Amino acid sequence: MRNNQVAIGLLSRALSVVAIPILLPSAAHGAGFSLIEQSVSAMGNAYAGAAASAEDATTVYFNPAGMVYLPQSQLVVGAHAIRPSGHFNNEGSVSALGRPGTGEGGDLGSWAVVPNLYYSHVVTPDVRIGIAVNAPFGLKTEYDKDWIGRFQAVKSELKTYNINPAVAFRVNDRLSLGLGVSVMYADAELTRAVNLVTSESSANISGDDWGYGFNLGAIYQPASDTRIGLTYRSRVVQHLEGTVKFGQALAANNGKISANLDLPESLSLSAVHHVNEQWELLGDISWTRWSQFNELRILNSNGTVLSLIPENWRNTMRYSLGVSYRYNPQWKLRAGLAYDEEAMNERDRTTRIPGNDRLWLTLGAGWDFSEKDRLDVGYAHLFLRDARIDDNQSSASAGFNGRITGSYDSDVNIVSVQWSRRF
Repeated sequence: MRNNQVAIGLLSRALSVVAIPILLPSAAHGAGFSLIEQSVSAMGNAYAGAAASAEDATTVYFNPAGMVYLPQSQLVVGAHAIRPSGHFNNEGSVSALGRPGTGEGGDLGSWAVVPNLYYSHVVTPDVRIGIAVNAPFGLKTEYDKDWIGRFQAVKSELKTYNINPAVAFRVNDRLSLGLGVSVMYADAELTRAVNLVTSESSANISGDDWGYGFNLGAIYQPASDTRIGLTYRSRVVQHLEGTVKFGQALAANNGKISANLDLPESLSLSAVHHVNEQWELLGDISWTRWSQFNELRILNSNGTVLSLIPENWRNTMRYSLGVSYRYNPQWKLRAGLAYDEEAMNERDRTTRIPGNDRLWLTLGAGWDFSEKDRLDVGYAHLFLRDARIDDNQSSASAGFNGRITGSYDSDVNIVSVQWSRRF
């Protein structure tokens, strides 16, 4: 009973801490605008085996079935400090009609913190319940306000906050099953300049909504040293509603807007194999259905299209391999490699999300500094392929918005820390 009271007290304090940084802007570093940075321990292995290893309570999110492999109740609090860097290289862009400009927009990235919190509770030897609080999707890019492409994009920001309770059951010694539900809040903001030929104005579009989804998972253990995990996470449809606000010259056009945003479904297959008492091999293949994101259509209050941008994204795959080494009973060392496909194609790439395929290299370590406490740290560097762009948004608006031609060179650094407590 006392352990349960301690766990509840720590969980309450941890929630109050996470509630502050979760409001900070996120940066997208999975395909599209997904954020895979949901576990520090798993990041050390480039998230290889994340749906099978069940190393700590972060399994509530990656595969709830893994909770039955945690012998004690557990609280995990983590944070990822992410620094993306991206620069546009102008290669013959055409300025908007009547509005010359040559600026390349500066560094698109800035520091962002992605926090997460997990709790897993032992109900019976074969039943667990848990909860995840995290930010599965996010994006922030921001150019200098006078850059050559300001009539297409200046700021793009998406923030999500997800609450994901889950339950897990041990079917037998080899099989466990888990399921959860997600309640997700999304908040989006898009800004750009508006070309009036002889002058300029601005447009700010913002909207938010609550969406709902679910996740399912299974872990099969064919032998004591091997686990295989399969997990599915459903799409979450956000019916964003908000406002459009123009600069003073166009303020009479201010009003309500609406837009649909499909946050995609995904499927992951993971495996972990203990070679011996020291070495562990991990792998993962994940699929995400980004093809549902065909366009970004924004409507005003009477149903008229305010903005329509083709996206035509494609489904993506992510492949990862990892290795862990148990140096001694207190220390565990990790390394990983992953290849993450980008969802957008070169033809429809826009200045708002100029991403491309990326290669992950990761390192991590876990330190059991007491009988109940562990500290995990991780570092990741993401190498992104240069992203080509030739964007006029639409032939009808090309003259007013200009044509952005060139390439982006980008990379990402992530430093993460996580504390876990067993009860």
